[in-house]
Amino acid sequence: MPNRLAQATSPYLLQHADNPVDWWPWETDAFEEARRRDVPVFLSVGYSACHWCHVMAHESFEDDDAAAYMNEHFVSVKVDREERPDVDAVYMEAVQAATGQGGWPMSVFMTPDGEPFYFGTYFPPEARHGMPSFRQVLEGVHNAWTSRRDEVGEVAGKITRDLVGRELSTGDAGMPTEETQALALLQLTRDIDPASGWFKGDTKFPPSMVIEFLLRHHARAGSVAALEMAEGLCGAMAPSSLYDQVGGGFHRYVLTPRAGGPLTPHFEKMLYDNALLCRVYAHLWRSTGSELARRVALETADFMVRELRTPEGGFASALDADSEDGAGRHVEGAYYVWTPEQLREVLGDQDAAFAAEHFGVTQEGTFEEGASVLRLARTGTVVDADRAADVRAKLLAARELRPRPGRDDKVVAAWNGLAIAALAETGAYFDRPDLIERATEAADLLVRVHMGDVARLTRTSKDGRTGGHAGVLEDYGDVAEGFLALAAVTGEGAWLEFAGFLLDIVLQHFTGEGGQLYDTADDAEKLIRRPQDPTDSATPAGWTAAAGALLSYAAYTGSEAHRTAAEGALGVVKALGPRVPRFIGWGLAVAEALLDGPREVAVAGPVGGELHRTALLGRAPGAVVAAGETAGTEFPLLADRPMVGGAPTAYVCRHFVCDAPTTDREELARSLGPSPSDD
Repeated sequence: MPNRLAQATSPYLLQHADNPVDWWPWETDAFEEARRRDVPVFLSVGYSACHWCHVMAHESFEDDDAAAYMNEHFVSVKVDREERPDVDAVYMEAVQAATGQGGWPMSVFMTPDGEPFYFGTYFPPEARHGMPSFRQVLEGVHNAWTSRRDEVGEVAGKITRDLVGRELSTGDAGMPTEETQALALLQLTRDIDPASGWFKGDTKFPPSMVIEFLLRHHARAGSVAALEMAEGLCGAMAPSSLYDQVGGGFHRYVLTPRAGGPLTPHFEKMLYDNALLCRVYAHLWRSTGSELARRVALETADFMVRELRTPEGGFASALDADSEDGAGRHVEGAYYVWTPEQLREVLGDQDAAFAAEHFGVTQEGTFEEGASVLRLARTGTVVDADRAADVRAKLLAARELRPRPGRDDKVVAAWNGLAIAALAETGAYFDRPDLIERATEAADLLVRVHMGDVARLTRTSKDGRTGGHAGVLEDYGDVAEGFLALAAVTGEGAWLEFAGFLLDIVLQHFTGEGGQLYDTADDAEKLIRRPQDPTDSATPAGWTAAAGALLSYAAYTGSEAHRTAAEGALGVVKALGPRVPRFIGWGLAVAEALLDGPREVAVAGPVGGELHRTALLGRAPGAVVAAGETAGTEFPLLADRPMVGGAPTAYVCRHFVCDAPTTDREELARSLGPSPSDD
């Protein structure tokens, strides 16, 4: 019989709706039930594409004996971290503080007041590798609760007090400076492995926001080292198994094998990674004209549209790492790996031999059970591009017939904002109006479904139905960023207006007196601590995303309030940038825009015309672009800026100083940094 999760909109929660565990969603009634029964709350947090979440669910949550014990002695609460990032952030901070590490699945035991006292991540069904079994943990927590309640209360109280006392305020740090950016670059050079182009470490996540900083720093300061590092990182990722060499798009991360050999991917594909990396490779092309960057940007955009777009026009959050193999088992990577025999079945002997050499497919295999992960094994050598493209197309068509990985159809507002920005810009750069249309359709969905009458965002939706959870700061910042990018590309000022609605909410409900930002609104559900994390991890932090959107909006409108808020928020970059630049990459990128102005470009003339395209291809960090007829009132930048002599005309300003208007494309390009075709 389905449990209480059967009515959820989250695909992750729905995966647990038939568990014998009597799951509750995160709601007040669950904690009231724990208080009534005088039992602790067991909080389990994960997400639908999480491999070890599936493993623990199968081993423990689907086990009748384990479920019976949980139901008797606990109130069990299941949370989708993508739907409730505020809950995840608060308790992950506690897990990391107590254990020195974190991850998903996250397992937390807490009092009925929400105060945590015991933590962990994955627990196996039997004790192994120094980890207690899940049953041992359950019994230990139950015994402590019943026989040492005072001790449990003291621990929970101390942990909660420590969390509450961690509020950040960086207003005194001041705005980031030239020195801030230079020191951040210096630290990054120490973290890079010059031999491979990757950052050091066995687990390699795509550093998309750091690359964005490096490209902007090169554009503003002329740093050759910054550009070389950006090219090295992008050049290392694209040929590797992090990138899906057949279907385009990026996996979550890769691991360095201890015994050598190719990098091994964790095969889940996240919307946010692909949106950020699509934009990064498009910007790399804008800076260098690299054919590799152009191909990867377009293939990644096409992957998002082909495999993540929902019937409502939004973008699903993820594809699972696992899928069914030929033997009926659900295993990681089954959809993506190949054996020599499988290549021959699809391609024939000659093309199979070519594909095996090109993609590094060996007889013994580079992954598991004789299968190989695909990578470009012959980088630096001349390859028949047409033949390689034909082979990829045939392999993709054959792969489409395999059992597909599960898809989390949940539409997350923030991640769709990132996708809108990426698709709009990629479509504009490469003359792909279809990508701009897909970006516009996703933006329409966010306005229709996720924004209320007072512009309050809902975090998620599924099948056109909202999930009922309030948007957090990253939703407001990333959606505003997407709307602003769409306004620049389409010339439709309505997107600027929608961004303004969202950013006014940021000023009213997410900003503290010292300029610091909070991840939840001041009128949101109260947790044991109001979450506040300024560091960029897999996605821009809400703090830095909002700072960037506030800065751009101020440049578009001249709003002093939005500019002041952006400057106050960027104090965190000055505090963290020189010390931990890999964890404040988007903040450093926004700081580059601040130091450059950002420049304000008004193009009086047709949207999509030569001058407008030149403005969009300018490399000036964070430059804002408005294009259209000056008679309209949608873009303040276009007011009182007519065409000169009846010809399309560009006006470029920054720091309250304007260049002379120009009708010359090359002159505009020089004022913003030349486009790839000019190099």
